[in-house]
Amino acid sequence: MRSSKAALKVHSALGPGLLESAYEACLAHELRNAGFTVETQLGLPVVYDGIKLDLGCRIDMLVNGIVIVELKSVEEISRVHIAQVLSYLKLSKKKLGLIINFNVLHLKDGIKRLVEGTGWK
Repeated sequence: MRSSKAALKVHSALGPGLLESAYEACLAHELRNAGFTVETQLGLPVVYDGIKLDLGCRIDMLVNGIVIVELKSVEEISRVHIAQVLSYLKLSKKKLGLIINFNVLHLKDGIKRLVEGTGWK
């Protein structure tokens, strides 16, 4: 099962309008049942001037140690949400991120894929 299929299943079952935490728990469950490794609410320290600072940044989900998934339940994905995930990609040295906004009628309209760097074709 691909992660987008798992998200579609969760969205179909729950619909829009719930808190992000509800979607996170259900999506993590679906992905784990499909054989993915899923870490949730993963702390992300900021390294500044050689000092590691715990500033409370948290990645909603890290799937298979590769893909950062940021979950939203908002009217629309904004440029600030995109900047947030791009910052998480940079800080974590990961290359692929997804923003999934569950507060939409059709989930395909709420998924945004982001790639950091130039190594992806």
